[in-house]
Amino acid sequence: MADSQDLQQQLVLREAEFASLQAELDETNRGVLALYSELDEKSAALNQALELKSRFLSYMSHEFRTPLTSITSLTNMLLSRLDGPLSTEQERQVQFIRGSVLELTEMVNDLLDLAKVEAGRIKISPEWFEMVDLFSALRGMFKPIVSNSTVSLIFDEPKGVPRLYTDDQKLSQILRNYISNALKFTSEGEVRVSAQLTSAGEVEFAVNDTGIGIAPEHLSTLFADFVQIDTRLQRRLRGTGLGLSLARKFAELLGGKVGAGSQLGVGSRFWVVIPVHYQGV
Repeated sequence: MADSQDLQQQLVLREAEFASLQAELDETNRGVLALYSELDEKSAALNQALELKSRFLSYMSHEFRTPLTSITSLTNMLLSRLDGPLSTEQERQVQFIRGSVLELTEMVNDLLDLAKVEAGRIKISPEWFEMVDLFSALRGMFKPIVSNSTVSLIFDEPKGVPRLYTDDQKLSQILRNYISNALKFTSEGEVRVSAQLTSAGEVEFAVNDTGIGIAPEHLSTLFADFVQIDTRLQRRLRGTGLGLSLARKFAELLGGKVGAGSQLGVGSRFWVVIPVHYQGV
């Protein structure tokens, strides 16, 4: 009889403990549901903010492109002397205007690309192409810039590199950014572009220069959005700070990665590694 009463008391205690645990579990579940609801609201607000930012960047970029294109056309017309000769000073001023407009156009294009990437509207269009064709196109693109320069732009012959199946326009944009930066910050010496097959079966493109170099503390943030290194030369040569960020994002869209190394007063090396065959990401 005593054993039966003890067992009954234990059952009552267990039931009370179970009821207490169930109440705690219900309270926890309500807290988790409330937390999920709050996270959903914040996620929706963040997505809306990103969408508004992308739309703003896209709208502003489109609005700027029309007048910039017009100014570029007008400066080209003036420099071609279609409306008559220019004095030496007038030509210098028009060249200055044209250079400023080209820099602004580059900024606008970077902002537009950023808006497209963040909105998920960048389309990857892979196709087969030869490395020599890519290098030839890049060489022709930069020839007017280096023709009267103290810097040599050298493209090493890509030996042992197979045909690539990827988006050559996106890859070209990455390399154009690297080469443009290298030429901008190299007053004399050379900028060398190369490509080689890695042991992992990928292709590594590298742009090496003999420029001013980058301090070690700045290397970790080079590929972040809107990052500009605070040096005397950098302050004179302004930009959006988006070129390297876009290079990283384009490389990731191609299934690759980017990186850089540098030594002050010696030069820098920027690289991008992508698969030989684009598989989608």
